[in-house]
Amino acid sequence: MRIAIDHRTHYRFSEPQARIVQMLRLTPCDTEAQTVVNWHIGVDIDARLRNSFDGYGNAVTMLYAEGPIEALDVTVTGEVLTLEATGVVRGSAEPLHAMLFRRSTPRTQPSVLLAEFADDLGGGDAIARLHALNTALHVRFPCTPDRPDTGISAAEAFAGKTATSRDVAQMFIAASRHIGAPARYVSGYRNDGEAHSAPHAWAEAHVEGLGWVGFDPATGLSPDESYVRVAVGLDATAAASIAGTRVGQGEEELDVDLHVDRLGGEE
Repeated sequence: MRIAIDHRTHYRFSEPQARIVQMLRLTPCDTEAQTVVNWHIGVDIDARLRNSFDGYGNAVTMLYAEGPIEALDVTVTGEVLTLEATGVVRGSAEPLHAMLFRRSTPRTQPSVLLAEFADDLGGGDAIARLHALNTALHVRFPCTPDRPDTGISAAEAFAGKTATSRDVAQMFIAASRHIGAPARYVSGYRNDGEAHSAPHAWAEAHVEGLGWVGFDPATGLSPDESYVRVAVGLDATAAASIAGTRVGQGEEELDVDLHVDRLGGEE
């Protein structure tokens, strides 16, 4: 599948900012199932962009800008060729051992209720339990839109009645680690024919003999060729699309316009 992405992030400040430094995890890397045809990150102010990789192997662009800055637009456009891989991730950069992803973070620490939810799914081999967890979370939270990050934890979201794709991905990670499977958060894009106000989120778990396998509790299925995988981390904070600091007073307003379109069939 040939997928085109147009992702625009608009910042407006109530008072001019003296300096802005941002880490942009907005560039996908090639794997066996996805090939980046072209990709461009642009900004509408005088800024320096420096490309590198973070500790997880994600492509990172550092943005440095000096003020006064009243507004900032970050624009991402590109095309990616994808193939169906039944959720199995091969050919990705893996600088860290899978067992690191057994480590909990404040946002992926399971509550008693979430741990019991995972335990109640029963036995079976590792892949069967993970698929059962993926399905069960989708049944519990059938409508999980892509929304900006509110910073809540998996435990807090699980106790509520509604959730976003980010929330259920973190629930899956917390529950997977509870039952003994390394798991990590994935940020990227999904072509579902709708406009979104944030990137899509899902999870990957490490399965002996298979490696990393994707699970999307927002759909109850594994990612297919309609997904573009961008960044991974221990939780949503570690894989955030844009993170950074600003020097200046006043409030910040954020608006995101995101379109993911299919341009053709399988290549």
